[in-house]
Amino acid sequence: MEAFIKHTGLVGPVDRVNVDTDAIIPKQFLKRIERTGFGQFLFFEWRFTPKGEVIPEFSLNQPRYQGASVLISRANFGCGSSREHAPWAIQDFGFKVVIAPSYADIFYNNCFKNGILPIKLSEEQVDELFKRTTATEGYKLTVDLENNKLTDDQGLEINFDLDEHRRQFLLQGLDDIGLTLMQEAKITAYEKAHEAQLATNKN
Repeated sequence: MEAFIKHTGLVGPVDRVNVDTDAIIPKQFLKRIERTGFGQFLFFEWRFTPKGEVIPEFSLNQPRYQGASVLISRANFGCGSSREHAPWAIQDFGFKVVIAPSYADIFYNNCFKNGILPIKLSEEQVDELFKRTTATEGYKLTVDLENNKLTDDQGLEINFDLDEHRRQFLLQGLDDIGLTLMQEAKITAYEKAHEAQLATNKN
């Protein structure tokens, strides 16, 4: 997994509360076994009509937000079912950061496992980001994970809180497997000692 240290990216808004995982990646697209390829289906039923035509009014379909890598949304983002395909779709679409006042727990945890940084801010701070995003075409945020800070080129500076264990997870580019492999020497030593003990018991 790629380490996350600092990222500057265009902000894309989805101004809705209770964005559930079925809206993020509808259930009919969960048939793939790979983690990639889900981005094209992100917010599918909001981005396209039943006939497959683009809905121009939806924010992420607008030209000014094309290539966005920082997603801002409202409270209880990622609620609903526990499908890990939701962060897969968000990441595959190109988002590296999600900012919202609150998240569903399972979605929040799954973000860290897939290299996405979910940031929690107050309702007022998120309101300010929405105002700046809509007022300024090409609005960008810089996310500095080493210093837990958000900044823009207009003088904005917001500190955010993050569990230190999860922060290190992203800074070092570790997933659950990578974290386990850091203990490889201890695991190998334990296995050898266990094998030796089994051999002794047989004798």
